[in-house]
Amino acid sequence: MPTPPPTPTPPSAPAPAPDSRSAAQDVNWEDFRDHLATADKDGHRRWLYPKRVTGRWYRWRTWMSWLLLAVMFIGPFIRIHGNPLLMINIVDRRFSILGQIFWPQDIVMFAVAMLIFLTGIVIFTTAFGRLWCGWTCPQTVLMEMVFRKIEYAIEGDAAEQRALDAAPWTPRKAAKKFGKHAVFFGLSFIIGNTLLSYIIGSDQLLRIIRDDPRQHVVGLAFMILFTLVFYAIFARFREQACTFICPYGRFQSAMLDENTMVVAYDNKRGETRAPLHRGQSFDQRAAAGEGDCINCRQCVAVCPTGIDIRNGVQMECVNCTACIDACDAVMDKIHRPRGLIRFASLDNIARGTKQRFTARMGIYSAVLLGLITLFLVLVFTRSAVETTLLRAPGSLFQTSADGRISNLYTMKIVNKTAHDIPVELKLLNHPGTLKLMGGDLVVEKEKLAQTSVLIDLDPASLHASGTKLKIGVFSHGRLLETISTVFAGPRHDSSSETK
Repeated sequence: MPTPPPTPTPPSAPAPAPDSRSAAQDVNWEDFRDHLATADKDGHRRWLYPKRVTGRWYRWRTWMSWLLLAVMFIGPFIRIHGNPLLMINIVDRRFSILGQIFWPQDIVMFAVAMLIFLTGIVIFTTAFGRLWCGWTCPQTVLMEMVFRKIEYAIEGDAAEQRALDAAPWTPRKAAKKFGKHAVFFGLSFIIGNTLLSYIIGSDQLLRIIRDDPRQHVVGLAFMILFTLVFYAIFARFREQACTFICPYGRFQSAMLDENTMVVAYDNKRGETRAPLHRGQSFDQRAAAGEGDCINCRQCVAVCPTGIDIRNGVQMECVNCTACIDACDAVMDKIHRPRGLIRFASLDNIARGTKQRFTARMGIYSAVLLGLITLFLVLVFTRSAVETTLLRAPGSLFQTSADGRISNLYTMKIVNKTAHDIPVELKLLNHPGTLKLMGGDLVVEKEKLAQTSVLIDLDPASLHASGTKLKIGVFSHGRLLETISTVFAGPRHDSSSETK
């Protein structure tokens, strides 16, 4: 059957023309942006029952989700050079990223890494829309690939869930509801503990689990609180976490333009929408001004946020591609080409242009490349140790019997490596003696050591405004770091010398 020519674009393109949908089910196409799909006109919650979806995009999302879930749950137990794959221990101010330990002294590197992450999302959104939300966001992955699948397994597909909720309470209904929410709560507890292991480390978490719970009452109370939060998100708030809580959907509109790839409805091919009657050919539909969209509403039935993608780009769309799979399945049944709903830019649909690399993408990419370069420079030039040398609080300079001047300092040194480091200090710019008060110093791996340092100088080398010292931190004769401090001494009185 030949493909009919594209129908004229409606006057209000890219928004489609109104169709025969029931006003009780959907908002008017002209003011759909003034309403929420999850609330009625009185503001009451409109519970969504997304239909189970199948198709190639869903299979690819499933494979991606299994990979991400595996990384999430086994990540705390993966070690690189003995360090966790990822750990953000705010309490101890100790962070591990890809096995590299970062300390508060490395806050610049951590900030640059976060800027790289955020800039990467901006570039990705500019080119491919809100693909992060539908494919890799932890909330979406857990909701759609874990909790939703469990719900389907216990309560059935959308129609069965709707019927179960409308039915009176019976032992069968109570068993299904209680069983589902018990599983949801248990999974939320596991998720909470998994996230905790990213904070305190898996070893510490396992010690707490094996320990007497009475020794960790406060921690257990907080864990139950976090469990309730996760349970509420996945059992009740669901898509509202994306539309109300997450700010990403709000500011993504500032990053999208006519060249951004999004999940889009081809209104030029689909309009005007009309049901497909028995025996009607698509030549007849074309002659009547009807497009390929048969108004089956399967794209709406499978949408986890309850929107109609035919209305155009919307903040609630998370690019999960469920509507693409649903529409492709219908197109296969009516023997029409796939792609009525597809990944495309607005320019691609309106003008038939191909996806292109825009100037804005180029600027963002240059910023990202600069940040990555800066991060690599910081990583490869990072010292193995971080030393802080300060005058001991409240201490004054001391004068020995032979006239030499001494200052007492407090030294803190952080070992950022995975092995112990013996440390020695040497004066670099002044003759004098330097003594570690605790004897030879060996800083344990990934630990902070603290000791006192006594420095003696000849009075002849002192300056009236304070003497600046440069001190080298050595290990096995190799210079690791150079630090600076100020040496205090007696004030030089030139008037007394004149007399």
